[in-house]
Amino acid sequence: MSTAGLGVLNETQEQVRDMVRGFVEERIFPVAANYDKKHEFPWPIINELGELGLMGCCIKEENGGSDMDAVSYAIAIEEISRGCASTGAICSVHNSLYCDLVQRLADPSLFDEMLIPFAQGQKIGAFLLSETSNGSDAAAASTTAKDMGDYWLLNGSKAWITNGPVSSGMIVFATTDKSLKHKGISALLVPTNTRGVSFGAPEDKLGIHASTTSLVIFEDVQIPKNYLLGNEGDGFKYSMMTLDSGRIGIAAQALGIAQASLDIAAKYANERHAFGKPISSLYAIQHKLSQMACRIDSARLLTWRAASSKDAKLPISKEAAMAKLCASETATFCAHQAIQILGGMGFVSDMPAERYYRDARITEIYEGTSEVMHLVIAQNLLKEYAAIDIAIPAAPTIKHLGHYQQLDEEHHSPAAATA
Repeated sequence: MSTAGLGVLNETQEQVRDMVRGFVEERIFPVAANYDKKHEFPWPIINELGELGLMGCCIKEENGGSDMDAVSYAIAIEEISRGCASTGAICSVHNSLYCDLVQRLADPSLFDEMLIPFAQGQKIGAFLLSETSNGSDAAAASTTAKDMGDYWLLNGSKAWITNGPVSSGMIVFATTDKSLKHKGISALLVPTNTRGVSFGAPEDKLGIHASTTSLVIFEDVQIPKNYLLGNEGDGFKYSMMTLDSGRIGIAAQALGIAQASLDIAAKYANERHAFGKPISSLYAIQHKLSQMACRIDSARLLTWRAASSKDAKLPISKEAAMAKLCASETATFCAHQAIQILGGMGFVSDMPAERYYRDARITEIYEGTSEVMHLVIAQNLLKEYAAIDIAIPAAPTIKHLGHYQQLDEEHHSPAAATA
């Protein structure tokens, strides 16, 4: 498997890729299946990723991070997810949705408690936006934070929270003024050990079994006033901006699943013999492998473009949505094709193809469903077209149409037929 030619990686980005790939193949490959089977959070792996600087990828060094660019981050998440999509999800949410937003908006006096140990991998962060009743309608938050003068009083619950029960810090989006609708949502930084915070039972999911997901419940939770992130009422805006960046991480996770699916399919096709020759010699198998490779490289280019745009501080809503949409659908496609190529061996847990298939499905759902991604892309596209005057070819005039009709009649005349 090679990424040569997919844009030019600088020396640092190549070093990140090689370092993470080596770690994944040595440390994650041997244990990923066991963590998945036991539904066990991979604490030893997370601790080692922290030591490598991969739990604070884009966080400044003075805040405990590695200060990577977004392209290096995307490469790291892809490589991690190639070994274990659960670990990729843990790292993506922790890095993109928690650490980045805390660094950008939190009171710097809170960094020692709520950022530095997280960026160093000693603690895990979570991002609490979804609720059981709102799903994709994030603005319809029923969780409330009431201003009590010296503190915020938080009540409500959040659903499907990745890293929830294992987290030490959470970013919670709560309504502070119902009359303002989405402009009345604020973001609060909440230490998980605060009195009144509790968790539901871990969800029994189709895939990413080693990633812990649960309901989070708030009952009269008192949060100091300076734990507000940014401005009161700007929470919805912050959540959408953060999800734009987060979608680069999920695109990278999906790419890791897709690449792992291609890797095992190609290896099996070369080694499995039928009718006296490797099945890789069969056109049907070659066609599937070709489709997988083309879709993976296309999705990777979109992901790297989105990451490069983020590094250049350009708008990324459309670019991140395109990357996430194409990469997630590619992951599902490639995992499906891998099982088809492996046949019966793809359907049993002796081989990781069935895990890839289960893990891929969530990438089309969380941090924006494929349907929402199409809306984001189309809305941004239409804004771009509305802002510029597009020249299009002129339609044929009546005179031109008459000329074409004459030529057509001459072409179909008896004389033309006998010429």
